[in-house]
Amino acid sequence: MIKLFVGLGNPGPEYEDTRHNAGFWWIDALADTLGVRLAYDKAWQGQCVRTTLQGQVVWLLKPQTFMNLSGRSVAPLARFFKITPQEILVAHDELDIVPGQVKLKRGGSHAGHNGLRDIHDQLGTDDYWRLRLGIGHPGVKSEVVNWVLKKPRLEDRQAIDMCIERSLKAVPLLQSGEVAKATMLLHTRSAPENPPGKPT
Repeated sequence: MIKLFVGLGNPGPEYEDTRHNAGFWWIDALADTLGVRLAYDKAWQGQCVRTTLQGQVVWLLKPQTFMNLSGRSVAPLARFFKITPQEILVAHDELDIVPGQVKLKRGGSHAGHNGLRDIHDQLGTDDYWRLRLGIGHPGVKSEVVNWVLKKPRLEDRQAIDMCIERSLKAVPLLQSGEVAKATMLLHTRSAPENPPGKPT
């Protein structure tokens, strides 16, 4: 069961529309769907909100520490509310997946992603869930930093937005622990209309 939904990105208007902020886009879309608004809490160094989904308390969090210090926001909140790593889902940009596709993964390497690297370090484990939002790869390793910190092409942003909208339909399944069903839905290009319910 997922109790903490995290979206990774960089704070500030200059980063708002860059590829590296795909995780922020996902959390914002989830908050809109649930009818809640995130607000800054200095205790967790992030924008967050507590709400309910399917009768269970869940947290939404956008670390405001900048990407490479994301774990300093995620870990304190998780520990204070006794949320285990296995109950955390981190949505983030993924270079190795094309725009418009999303993959669900639990555990494993951070693959050079600085936000995941710090979460690994701060949680002391890699055993948490990741929602990997495809942003594509520039094709040359030396161009990766410029790539993630720039806005995607219009067609790529539209593909990512459609992917985010589709992936939200898996949230109730993820939250309730029905991982096999959630994975099938996420990894299938077309999905049934089944958005998460409003908070109770």
